[in-house]
Amino acid sequence: MKQSNRQIAIQALMDASGVRFGTSGARGLVADMTSEVCFAYTTAFLQAISATSGRVALALDLRPSSPQIAAACAAAIEQAGLSVDYCGAIPTPALACYAQSQGLPGIMVTGSHIPFDRNGIKFYAVAGEITKADEASISGAVVDVPAEGLSIALPEINRSAYQNYLDRHLQFFPPQCLAGMKLGFYEHSSVARDLLRELLERLGAKVISLGRTDQFVPIDTEAVAEADIQQARRWAEQHGFDAILSTDGDADRPLLGDEHGDWLRGDIVGVLCAQYLGAQAVATTVSCNTAVELCNSFAKVTRTRIGSPYVIEGIEQLMQSGARNVVGFEPNGGFLVGSAIEKNGRVLAPLMTRDAVLPILCLLSMARENGSKVSALSRSLPARFTASDRLQSFPTQTSRRILSDLAASSAAIAALLDGVCGKPTGLDQTDGLRIFLENDEIIHFRPSGNAPELRCYAEAASQERAGFLVQEGLRRMKTSLDH
Repeated sequence: MKQSNRQIAIQALMDASGVRFGTSGARGLVADMTSEVCFAYTTAFLQAISATSGRVALALDLRPSSPQIAAACAAAIEQAGLSVDYCGAIPTPALACYAQSQGLPGIMVTGSHIPFDRNGIKFYAVAGEITKADEASISGAVVDVPAEGLSIALPEINRSAYQNYLDRHLQFFPPQCLAGMKLGFYEHSSVARDLLRELLERLGAKVISLGRTDQFVPIDTEAVAEADIQQARRWAEQHGFDAILSTDGDADRPLLGDEHGDWLRGDIVGVLCAQYLGAQAVATTVSCNTAVELCNSFAKVTRTRIGSPYVIEGIEQLMQSGARNVVGFEPNGGFLVGSAIEKNGRVLAPLMTRDAVLPILCLLSMARENGSKVSALSRSLPARFTASDRLQSFPTQTSRRILSDLAASSAAIAALLDGVCGKPTGLDQTDGLRIFLENDEIIHFRPSGNAPELRCYAEAASQERAGFLVQEGLRRMKTSLDH
């Protein structure tokens, strides 16, 4: 039996380090994600899923802190008597897809879209992304951690995961289906920048590289920076693209812009992708655009809390009820395939984790098949528009206190929104505080699960109005805190 120097309770480690589970995976400040913390989390994960032999797939994004964290995860894997199947820098869905195809657990080192000074670890059981119940098991674990050997050199890269993910899309989408399209690819520091470019070119598109950098850029597809909005429009005007595309850091959230360089909202991308795939049932979060119901394309729609584990639970419940062609998506655009999808004699296997590449390819293919511009795709949907943004450096406990006070007092809500919108007609506290207004507008406040941020979502009859509700809502929240 292997000897260890001490036992560590994960809950105590969470309290001491601040590294804890958010909406998807364990997240924390890079300075707090020490080799000991990452070793302990990995050991607890392997213990929770009863992994005692075989391989564990391991990959990472392009954050400068990711290799050090991966080295600690690798040490824990070997300490547990397993071997490291190191897949290198690849998208999170590529790691998940490979682990699923091989029947392996998987670990992805990524902070996704969160700020540069933070990072995270996502865990995958053999069946797919871990559940909230699995997170609870990890959080309650007590693990043995040695005094030395908490980090090892990463093994040689196995390119099979990269190729497996390419093949998933090349086998589903017809050859040369994007022939004739001129695409701008805002690559920044996306871990998908080489893989996605290769995939687009093999499907026939001409791809122009934009904004590639070795400095990590935290792209948040739910709160696109004004500089990125204006830059996309300049690129579109300069190059005459059919579309502009990008992803967040680990490529599980898409960013797709039309021929004008206007970025499409992620929940609209999700609805259109579900339509293209012929989905019959959809699981999505409470914050998603109500066009998902109003378009009348899906026999069943279920709403969940925000975070891919909750969407996965919604997908599983739909399938247990007998629904077929089941998919899920989040307002950030991340798309999940719950059941096998057949289209034109080609089959797409399930992949129960957020994916950026599939919705990008589906919408580009939809535009080609319709003979339309990308900007025309959303015009078939009900005229409901959403916007979102966040206040950074806004303590989570403060957010929760303010929202609790608002939920308990209709007068407080009325005072906060006075002169901005109509009277509140209802509340939804599934996740945060979602306020329904008498003119069919919605404003929704929620503490981020990944960082000290207060997020705001809004829905209205025009994009301008939705954007105004978000900015004014956040401004008033900040003002109330300052006073």
